[in-house]
Amino acid sequence: MTFEHLPDGLGIGVPTPRLSWTLPPAAGAQEAYELELDRAGRTHRTGRLAGADHVLTTWPWDPLVSRERARVRVRVWTPGVTGPSAWSEPAAVEAGLLEPADWCAVPVGADGDEDPGAMRRPVRVRRDFRLERPVARARLYVTAHGLYEAEINGRRVGDEILAPGWTVYPHRLRYRTHDVTAHLTEGANTIGAWLGDGWYRGKYGFDGGTRNIYGTDQSLVAQLEVTHDDGTTTVVATDGTWSAAPGPILTSGLYEGETFDARLHDPHWATPRGSRDGTPVAVGRRDPSTLVAPLGPPVRCTEEITPVSVTRTADGRHLLDFGQNLVGRLRLTVDGPAGTTLTLRHAEVLQDGELATGPLREAYATDTLILAGHGPLTWEPRFTLHGFRYAEVTGWPGELTADAVTARVYHTDMRRTGWFECSDPLVNRLHENVVWSMRGNFVDLPTDCPQRDERLGWTGDIQVFAPTASFLHDCAGLLDSWLTDVGLEQLPDGTIPWYVPVIPGEPMWTPIHPGAAWGDVSVLTPWTLYRRFGDLELLRRHYPTGKAWVDLVERLAGPTRLWDTGVQLGDWLDPAAPPDDPAAGRTDRYLVATAYFAHSARHLALSAAELGEDADAERYGVLAEEVAEAFRRRYTAPSGRMTSDSPTAYALALAFDLLAPEQRQPAGDRLALLVTDDDARIATGFVGTPLICDALTDTGHLDVAYRLLTQTACPSWLYPVTMGATTIWERWDSMRPDGTLNPGGMTSFNHYALGAVADWMHRTVGGITATAPGYRGILLRPRPGGGITWARTRHDTPYGTLSLAWELTATGDLTARVEIPEGCEATAELPGCPPVRLGPGTHSLDTAELVGKAA
Repeated sequence: MTFEHLPDGLGIGVPTPRLSWTLPPAAGAQEAYELELDRAGRTHRTGRLAGADHVLTTWPWDPLVSRERARVRVRVWTPGVTGPSAWSEPAAVEAGLLEPADWCAVPVGADGDEDPGAMRRPVRVRRDFRLERPVARARLYVTAHGLYEAEINGRRVGDEILAPGWTVYPHRLRYRTHDVTAHLTEGANTIGAWLGDGWYRGKYGFDGGTRNIYGTDQSLVAQLEVTHDDGTTTVVATDGTWSAAPGPILTSGLYEGETFDARLHDPHWATPRGSRDGTPVAVGRRDPSTLVAPLGPPVRCTEEITPVSVTRTADGRHLLDFGQNLVGRLRLTVDGPAGTTLTLRHAEVLQDGELATGPLREAYATDTLILAGHGPLTWEPRFTLHGFRYAEVTGWPGELTADAVTARVYHTDMRRTGWFECSDPLVNRLHENVVWSMRGNFVDLPTDCPQRDERLGWTGDIQVFAPTASFLHDCAGLLDSWLTDVGLEQLPDGTIPWYVPVIPGEPMWTPIHPGAAWGDVSVLTPWTLYRRFGDLELLRRHYPTGKAWVDLVERLAGPTRLWDTGVQLGDWLDPAAPPDDPAAGRTDRYLVATAYFAHSARHLALSAAELGEDADAERYGVLAEEVAEAFRRRYTAPSGRMTSDSPTAYALALAFDLLAPEQRQPAGDRLALLVTDDDARIATGFVGTPLICDALTDTGHLDVAYRLLTQTACPSWLYPVTMGATTIWERWDSMRPDGTLNPGGMTSFNHYALGAVADWMHRTVGGITATAPGYRGILLRPRPGGGITWARTRHDTPYGTLSLAWELTATGDLTARVEIPEGCEATAELPGCPPVRLGPGTHSLDTAELVGKAA
């Protein structure tokens, strides 16, 4: 039993959370179910409810109230079985603070003169208190203006970092609920928190960044509620009784890194015997109606990596290679005299044997540790994050060994749901690079370029990558939250910003202009999430945002139905574009804009139909056809030839179904010819890359799609793999074949957008496609090619595990082993065989047998 899209039910932010469960093995399907709720010592059962749904089902009881805890379990009736199943294990759900009136905490921070234009020293806030009776239950509801890390009696609360994450703070500031019962004791107690600037007031953005984007204060908002053994309660909330003092962190910034002076650290500061040298806090204001519970998991450490090599340079520095480009921080254990200063620098690649820091731009990614001389110290920065494979350590006392330093990998702790491997090791490494780039760029929201002074929620990037992302990880909660902010940042005229949350981006990104492919995230990504996770209410929540976007584009296009004005990024980072002008690709940018106009109008119509908005479905369906007709008139010849004779133009027209039936095959043939004439080197940017393999496959050129996939010359998907890449690059040639870096100002070695081809790999090489929301219906259609002789693909759907493993035999036949989740149905279409219907369970298929049966 699970609740909404959350990993557990603690601190849930809705009073009627939807319920999901998976069926018992060999159940096949669900005919009916019964739910049981235990609340306040009383049991409530629904009785037997007929129905097959068991994903995101409606809460059938009275709503939860703030702080209420309940336990839920389910049993089901399945075909051919007398009586119900056993009851599931009960799952706990507990409401957070659902009403503004539940909050008494206010923001508290340092009270002193600070230069708001400078990097300010972080503080710690604390309060001592007594509990006069034993503790039965305790909850900490906590957030901050900036970043926080809380402690009670010297013990850290939770294990997430960069809390509370980044949202549109004036409208939505996340708080998290922690069970801190075990942290407390009868008698004297102390609660405290480290504070950092983070996104709230730290320097962030382009060209030197902007400080104080959301405010100048650095404040904690915390409400500790303790229930005693006799049912009485004690509340300790941030107010004027707290104290603040500078801590051992001297400077801290998400881009800049962190400086920590261990000589200034009292390890008992958050205990009753800690120093009381602080001054009274400054008390701020926060509208409690803007405090919201999380929709997804937090950012956590998910892996630790030790160096594969440690090299000492002639001048005494140590260069560490972790063998993997990652997003995280270093944790080190070191001993040395007081005042010894260690400097840690980070970079994704080397240039002439040294850290290549040019791609960092103004993200200095430098951490500094000053030792106290009190013996071995284990330390890791708190309020920063770096993108790196290599690290340089200066000032290490003695010889640095690999076991003294660990790279800790951080990202939103999404559950992994998708796996792929095949007989081609280069393709496997490509897929692994896609996974690593998703991990490194899903840090509370879908970002980009984790090494440099950017790391923004670009709307176009996730629009093209969402199909891949939603296969690899359960990102529904994270993207639902981010899409909520997209709606909040949407301009009154319907414009969707280039990135969300919005920060200053002069002169290119501010003021905001509507742009195709980027703004279309408002329509296409909710649709993708609905199809992958089966969440109709998610589609309903974000439908008004998408509708306002399409209405805007309709006004901009006017009666011609052609969107041929305004600022457009076109096929961004087409490899033919100059390094300093990534929008100057081969494809007419207004062709791209009009194609996306038709595509979004069509998907808005599909969304409207699913939501029962019949009038909208009719209106936007007609609009989509009018735009497609206008597209054909302006951008295609009757022969299927495009006015922009480029791979992206044909990929858009084919994948978005914008051509007349008689134009499709000639257009597909022309696309294949363009690809083969260029020796199957990639010639698409952000827009064309996710589409080109499908456009080739659907027009009978599967062999050409595989040539594209398996090409190793530059530019291609596998070229970076041959250059040692362990993540997806921002540019096809972020590193040139001679080992030099691309001279463009945008050169990241960790950017997921060009990895969107993995969706085609899952569906075409792996053979798994959803035909109904949430994979309730499945098409199994592997299309071998490219010399690949076997593939294994697995996806944990909302209904359970789906897998397909196929292999070519010595005789040229294909064998497959399939696992279908309970409650789902599949159709298998193996090469040269008639379709086969498959129900839940495990199946073995052989094309030789299937052909024989058909004969």
